[in-house]
Amino acid sequence: MAKKRANGDGNIRKRKDGRWEGRYVVGRDPDTGKMITKNVLGKTQAEVKEKLREAIENSKQLDYTKEGKYTVGQWMDEWFEAYAKVKVRPSSHQTYKGYIENHIKPNIGDIPIEKLTSLQLQKFYRRLLTEGRVPRIESENQPKGLSAKTVRNINQVISSAMDMAVKHKLILSNPTDGCELPKVEHKEMHTIHAEQLGAFLREAKESGVYELYYLDLATGLRRGELLGLKWEDVDLAHGVIHVRRQVYRIDGEVKEVPLKTKNAYRNISISKDTVEMLQEMEKHRISEYVFPSPSGGPISPDSVLNMLHRVLKRAGLPAVRFHDLRHTFATLALQNGVDIKTVSGMLGHFSAGFTLDTYAHVTTAAQKEAANTMGSVLSV
Repeated sequence: MAKKRANGDGNIRKRKDGRWEGRYVVGRDPDTGKMITKNVLGKTQAEVKEKLREAIENSKQLDYTKEGKYTVGQWMDEWFEAYAKVKVRPSSHQTYKGYIENHIKPNIGDIPIEKLTSLQLQKFYRRLLTEGRVPRIESENQPKGLSAKTVRNINQVISSAMDMAVKHKLILSNPTDGCELPKVEHKEMHTIHAEQLGAFLREAKESGVYELYYLDLATGLRRGELLGLKWEDVDLAHGVIHVRRQVYRIDGEVKEVPLKTKNAYRNISISKDTVEMLQEMEKHRISEYVFPSPSGGPISPDSVLNMLHRVLKRAGLPAVRFHDLRHTFATLALQNGVDIKTVSGMLGHFSAGFTLDTYAHVTTAAQKEAANTMGSVLSV
């Protein structure tokens, strides 16, 4: 016979198999109105009593009427549509959706959300590091595993969705909290050296893309910002470029999207040579965009990267990322005496401290040179 306990405390009984069982009510089925009960088992009455107390306490933080309603994949879709699309920049939507469709759903999407464990996630992340890359023609020569940074990004997406699941009382705790994440190795910054710029720009001119790469090296614009420039943003009379938008590929379509941060909205002064180059370009403008595609719309970010690699190869120079043109601008500016705050503002960084950390190798060299100079001046 079950041992009666106070209302809300559940009840305990000894089963025929010799084990003790504690049963407790967690709510009512919204469709049938019947009570939803749960149980715990143990070898002794004392063990079950403690388990029952803990289970009842935990049940206050869960909505059992939603139990079994979502798999991990279903909840990720729900979270993406209801929350991520509202809070995340449009330029990140495709990245998030790619993580969900290409990695999360195929691997752990069928697991009921309340049964997802830290161990399952840990095994999932390990698998991504060794064989997570989605097979594509353009990546057939790349490693089969994803980078540590990408795995950490995927974890962040899952963590955000699981935090929301906790708030909705679908799960008791976030399973990502118990995961050990791979460390991101610092990638060495690559730039086009000053002595290489002549060969690079000559080849760019031969290839008909001189103005595009020259302007980027002269301003340090991000790729999307450069391609999003319109003639209305260019004040040739005062030698200023107003950075107001960027171009990004979203769901296979090249679109205008807002800039990354409020600091990215900025005005950049340009040199007399750059003004003259843009004046000559404006005489032959065919679009509202400074660098239009053949159809008059914005250029695909992928195409200018592919062209960069072709130009570098023809010039006999090592391959760099498009973003490394931005690093080249910053490095050369700092090496030639432009102060860190000015460079930070031109790059659209949120603080000069971030710029200082990013280009510490450049500023350290400059400090050593300054120290040597002062040593020479002060020596007697």
